[in-house]
Formats: sequence, C-alpha cells, structure tokens
Amino acid sequence: MKNATQTEIEEALTCQCGCGLTVHSCNHVQCPSGIPLKQEIATQLGEGKTRAEVLTYFATKYGEKILSAPTTTGFNLVAWVTPFAAVLAAGAVIVVVSRRWRRPPSAPPDSRPAPIDDARRARLEAELDRFDA
Repeated sequence: MKNATQTEIEEALTCQCGCGLTVHSCNHVQCPSGIPLKQEIATQLGEGKTRAEVLTYFATKYGEKILSAPTTTGFNLVAWVTPFAAVLAAGAVIVVVSRRWRRPPSAPPDSRPAPIDDARRARLEAELDRFDA
C-alpha cells in the first residue's frame, strides 16, 4: 500500500476556520485552523502513519465533522444512499405521472335516463296533472 501524501490527507480533512473548504484548499492568510492542521498532518506522516491512521486520529480528536466526506459505516451510510434513493423515487413519480397524463380520457358515463315502464309513466303523468291543476 502506498504512503499517503500531505496533499491527499489535507484534501480529506475540512478546515475548521468556518470557510467550508478542505485544509488544502483553505485560502485564508494565516488561517488559525489550517496552518496548525497542516503541521499536525506532517507530524503524523513523519511518524510513518498510513492515511487511514491519520484520518482516524483526526476524527477521534476533532469528531467526524473534520472529515470532508462522511464515512460509509453506520448512520453515515444514509448520507451516501439518500441522494440516490431520492433521485430514483423522483424518477418513479415522473414515470407514473407521465403515464397517467398520456392515457386517453375515459368515456363519460351514459347520461341517458333509464327507460321508464308504462306503470311509472302513467303515475308520473297523473302527478304532473295534479300539480298543474
């Protein structure tokens, strides 16, 4: 396994000054966080530690918030899976909705009245005659 470089480790850690950039990309002059972190990385690499050991050291010391990418274990797995699941769900919704929109409209129900038998017709006419009178 090849040894990690200073730059690789700096890219894997987030600067704690609040800029939101990696330690390597932090562009603050005399950054109160980036400069000590770079020195600490150099010390860790000077002791012969691997990339994983250095990242574990920083995650233990500062918490997982220092890692520029969440780990793929435990609850952090949700951070990796959720975007893909959301895209798949949105795609499924779009497919279902577009199929419903493309369907031809159903024929309207028959609006003709039901046929009336002779007995009911006679009763209806008798009631209408009483109503008119």
